[in-house]
Amino acid sequence: MRKNFFKVFLTLLVTILICGCFGEKVVTADMIGGLGEKSDKPKPQPKLDPIEEQLKSMTLAEKVGQMVMIGFYGTETNDDIKFLLNEFHFGGVIFFDRNLESVDQTKRLSDSLQAGKKIPLFIAIDEEGGRVARGKNFLTPAPSQEDIGLDGDVSAATYWAKYNSDLLKSIGVNVNFAPVADVGSNDTRSFSSDAQSVAEFVNAAAVGYEEKKIFYTLKHFPGIGKGTVDSHKEVSTVYADRATLDAEDLLPFKKIIAGRDNSRFMIMVGHLQYDAIDPNNSASLSSEVVTNLLRRDLGFDGVIITDDLDMGAIKNHVDSKSIGVKIVEAGCDIALICHNYEVQQNIYNGILTAVQSGEISEERINESVRRILKMKAHLRGR
Repeated sequence: MRKNFFKVFLTLLVTILICGCFGEKVVTADMIGGLGEKSDKPKPQPKLDPIEEQLKSMTLAEKVGQMVMIGFYGTETNDDIKFLLNEFHFGGVIFFDRNLESVDQTKRLSDSLQAGKKIPLFIAIDEEGGRVARGKNFLTPAPSQEDIGLDGDVSAATYWAKYNSDLLKSIGVNVNFAPVADVGSNDTRSFSSDAQSVAEFVNAAAVGYEEKKIFYTLKHFPGIGKGTVDSHKEVSTVYADRATLDAEDLLPFKKIIAGRDNSRFMIMVGHLQYDAIDPNNSASLSSEVVTNLLRRDLGFDGVIITDDLDMGAIKNHVDSKSIGVKIVEAGCDIALICHNYEVQQNIYNGILTAVQSGEISEERINESVRRILKMKAHLRGR
């Protein structure tokens, strides 16, 4: 027994001396049989963020295209819309009555527009109910928001949001530009003139849209209820002080932003001016409104879309080649241009040129596209 012990001891000693003579060598467990084995299995790679991978695969032209939503003319995928989508990579379209003839026709149109897209389109519509509803000849509209609010039953807002969602799903639409979150708009489009009531009804509508997996849109930030001029025609200035805006117009937006998944809805910024926030710019062109108020103060990290940039409040004052740059600098993610093909192309080219020249950084573009891609990720499996 003792003899075997000394043999083992001498063997180890010789081994140590030999290793010492030929340089230092660390003996590890996987070098000694029985104490461990070297694994041939590859080391696990860190999981890649699919949004970042998708972003890296996109060209600058494709990224800028995701930041533009357009309207077009026709009830099928004609040469105009094919050219616009293929040449400019626009990330979304909006339907009007000029695009709608029947459920079957509109669904075919939606499916045709989506065909072959590696990133799905946002397909949007204004289906608020009441007088603001599309395809009334074959889609029975919900009641106006005013009528729903006057009834006093908050759960009705959930019911009608589900109803609207079913209408939109039947025609291939995935974004509704509703509910209206304005307080006291006096045009049948607002749930109430009481801010708390509006917040409750808007939240109830949000529940319905989310349950049906349709994107919805709160509009028109920061609230156009106090406006006196139609933005389609000209700029309207709101002179309320900041405390009043916080307590009234902003309240519905604040409640939804704080209480719901921000990647499930958009916020549409209007074109009014707010003297207490930025007396020099329409809201959609104002970094004070979009970046400082909506992003920083209210904490919204979802997609921000402009109201239609063909409206008089914008086009009467800003050259179309500059509009895109201004809305991006303000902090918006998507420019909405509903009617004019030339304006659509000018806004796209204006943004693209500004990035290529260094006026706007590509990282600023990436910030918006990340939010858009995150929202569109919800479309998988629908």
